[in-house]
Amino acid sequence: MQTVIIGAGVGGLSAAIALAAKGERVVVFEKQNGPGGKMLQQIVDGAWFDTGPTVFTMRWVFEELFGLAGQDFADAVDAKPLETLARHGWSGGATLDLFADQKRSQDAVGDFAGAEAALQFRGFMAESKLVYDALERPFLRAQRPSMLGLAAGMGFSGMTRISPFESLWKALQRHFTDPRLRQLFGRYATYCGSSPFEAPATLMLIAHVEAMGVWRLTGGMAALAVALEGLAKRLGVEFHYDCGVEQITVQNSRATAVVDQHGVMHSCNAVICNADANAVASKLFGPDAALGSSATPNCENSLSAITWCLQTKSSGFELEHHTVFFSDDYNREFEELKSGPSIDPTVYVCDQGEERKLLLINAPARNHELDPAFEKLMLAKLKACGLQLEWPAKNVLLRTPQDFAKLYPASNGALYGRASHGWQTTFKRPQARTKVQGLYLAGGSVHPGPGVPMAALSGMRAAEALLQDRASTK
Repeated sequence: MQTVIIGAGVGGLSAAIALAAKGERVVVFEKQNGPGGKMLQQIVDGAWFDTGPTVFTMRWVFEELFGLAGQDFADAVDAKPLETLARHGWSGGATLDLFADQKRSQDAVGDFAGAEAALQFRGFMAESKLVYDALERPFLRAQRPSMLGLAAGMGFSGMTRISPFESLWKALQRHFTDPRLRQLFGRYATYCGSSPFEAPATLMLIAHVEAMGVWRLTGGMAALAVALEGLAKRLGVEFHYDCGVEQITVQNSRATAVVDQHGVMHSCNAVICNADANAVASKLFGPDAALGSSATPNCENSLSAITWCLQTKSSGFELEHHTVFFSDDYNREFEELKSGPSIDPTVYVCDQGEERKLLLINAPARNHELDPAFEKLMLAKLKACGLQLEWPAKNVLLRTPQDFAKLYPASNGALYGRASHGWQTTFKRPQARTKVQGLYLAGGSVHPGPGVPMAALSGMRAAEALLQDRASTK
């Protein structure tokens, strides 16, 4: 009997590898024409673009995944470490680079905001490492984390040190007197589609994650998906592309089959669904499967985005692979994001070479048309920070929250599942196991959260849960 995986995103691919490495027979169904999910590379008039995730961190996750199959990640993916992690710009031309060398970053912060700021940065990075070290095993690697479990493992003093009940912004106010530095590190909340004013301080661990290394992949982020697919195929995993799943069949409270978009039924003894968790809860895979999980209320959805993939020449500002241009008023920006794009947006630019760029601004998850003025606002922000783009550009692929809502059914356009607002939401994310026996969840909307390495961890945890349950049943 086989395990069916719905979706060839990073979570689904990772689950397939983890299961196949244990000798399981695995079949993957994917509605798109190739692997990667949100990381699927897009070709626009002959030019390729990474249209989704662009940052590669936590390399150890994929080294462990390849290690399950006795293979070396470095043999499959050409990953070059970035010396400059990211460049940051503000109106008027102020810039600050962060580097892989932390001492170099500290000196850059000192040159940017003064000697006291350099010391504040050092203290912040020390606390970021403390939070990461405290949470890696009991949270990131855990099957089903809980606040009580964390408290039991860490003790009261340990819980106090990681500031779980404090907002990220409050923590940044403790660490930095320069508002621009609060902005810079507050941006980590947007990595999971959240506001720094409402997200927990534990998200400061992202600073340590990036300090451990950020890599650029030859061939773009899609090269990772191709490598994962290749490993899965070598382990015997079977893939069906352009073939989505319409229904998960449940009998006697157990998932027993799936029906593909062509009406063909495929019997199985387990299903791992690597789609937005809301897709299951919203009955998109049938009413019986929906009993296994609950939907996220729209008011608790993460942010969405407006993205442009395009080819254009730039001048006036030297871009790094990752460059962020900040709004003049962060508080106002996030207040405005409750109803629409900000009139002064923070703009992320990923320079992908050969004049190819991905531009992104945050937007609320709303399945309706937006005022087209957001393009002028984005260009005005870049110009205020010194970057000029030739406009109109070539090979433009524009996506709005409405487009993302169509691409990822039941998401309402939210790109990161549930927003990480308040300490409790961390534990509200769906877990791998559902109430339907043999039905498991994986992906960025599932624990431990959004992002490429997190999605991989979710797939590995789903495979782990499936094998544990099977052993327990036997």
